[in-house]
Amino acid sequence: MTSDSPRNCARAFVVSLLVMAGIVDVLNANESGYAVWPHVVVLVLGFAALLWPAGRRPDWFTPQLRTGLPAVASLLFTAGSLLLHAQAPFGLGETAILLSLLFIAVRHCPQPWAMICGALNGAALLGTPARFYQDDMSSLMGFMMAALVLIGLVAGLAGYLRALDYRRIMTVNATRRSERVAIAADLHDFVAHHVTGILVQTQMARMMATTEPENLDTVLAGIERAATEALASMRRTVGVLRDTGPDAADRRPVGDLAGIVELTDGFASPVQHVTLDRDPAVPDDLPHEVQAAAFRVVQEALTNVRRHAADATEITVRLRHDGRRLEVGVTNDGRGGTQLPAAAHGGGFGLVGLTERVTALGGDLRAGPPAGQTEGWEVRALFPTGKA
Repeated sequence: MTSDSPRNCARAFVVSLLVMAGIVDVLNANESGYAVWPHVVVLVLGFAALLWPAGRRPDWFTPQLRTGLPAVASLLFTAGSLLLHAQAPFGLGETAILLSLLFIAVRHCPQPWAMICGALNGAALLGTPARFYQDDMSSLMGFMMAALVLIGLVAGLAGYLRALDYRRIMTVNATRRSERVAIAADLHDFVAHHVTGILVQTQMARMMATTEPENLDTVLAGIERAATEALASMRRTVGVLRDTGPDAADRRPVGDLAGIVELTDGFASPVQHVTLDRDPAVPDDLPHEVQAAAFRVVQEALTNVRRHAADATEITVRLRHDGRRLEVGVTNDGRGGTQLPAAAHGGGFGLVGLTERVTALGGDLRAGPPAGQTEGWEVRALFPTGKA
């Protein structure tokens, strides 16, 4: 037995009860000597609206048509009975159909049709007792009050579920937007980092081609490595965009503290020396999101060194942990000299996105000259880690 079997059984049971109630309506009308065909028309339209399989409904059979047509037929039946002063019964089958269609109209019809079709079904349900109790106002009012209570309960439940559906849709859309922003940040952090390195090393290779041709192979190897890493990062990110499986988010190209070692090793060049100063007190089991954000801080800071401080010769990456917070610092001794084209300087979105990423984790990010110095630049981030 599949997991859908109980649901299918319950649905079949409800459909059986609804059909039986409709048959009872027709039989009662026939045995009491009333015209049967108006009941049959209303019931057939209602059953078609409720029981037509969703996968086989034509495009023109919209929710507003499904819920509006049976209600209009029921209203015409009631109006004809009143105009001709011909008494006609009402039954449980028609009542159940109108309540079901009221629920569908309020929950699923687009605006403003939800209000229009809901009002039609509510009016049709309120009018059904008037066919039989045309001269008995006390009984008519009693049945109409009961109908009003049922209408309020069904419409309220449908409206509540519609609000939940709307919230769910808004949450899904917000999640998708957040994921797109995160993927854009990944593209910026990884690809821009590698491409900027390629640009710097290409400039260096052009200068060394005439002055130090014997050392050119090392620079070209760095360019090749950076290009390979950029393509790999792009491939991983595109893979995440294409993958819709449940584990797609886990395969996003994020980094960790261990990746900072590779990051600093790959950044070093013949004219720039990078030192990784990691305190042994920094644990390896910090929360993954903190490690990923720390990796981004180092990556963005190193990328900005290439963009805005190409004259820097000493770069220090610092990791500290005081038991409660992780400190990540990147300091360089550059004076702001750069030979990159203006188009390669970036649009200033790197630090903005980095600040959002850090503050989202309850951390703090600062960028500016190191304390007590007038030259150089430091990017410093503090992350709460929850460790005592």
